[in-house]
Amino acid sequence: MLKNISRARIAGAWCAIVIVLGAYGVVSGAAMTVSAAALWLLACVGPPAVMLFVWRGAPPPTVAEVLHTVDIGSKEARS
Repeated sequence: MLKNISRARIAGAWCAIVIVLGAYGVVSGAAMTVSAAALWLLACVGPPAVMLFVWRGAPPPTVAEVLHTVDIGSKEARS
């Protein structure tokens, strides 16, 4: 289900959700001070930034894996 969603789309959705929650808070009467705005900005940018740095694709094959595949191929050629 989540294989078709990119990291950038998830990060954008996270920021949109946080912005909507902040707008709802302001509309419902919450005071928007400088410290509250900084906290909202940190909540909006922090988790997606960490996700984009940490979430990577598949690791490259190790030397042992490459040698093992070459070794299997040469044994099959001898048979």
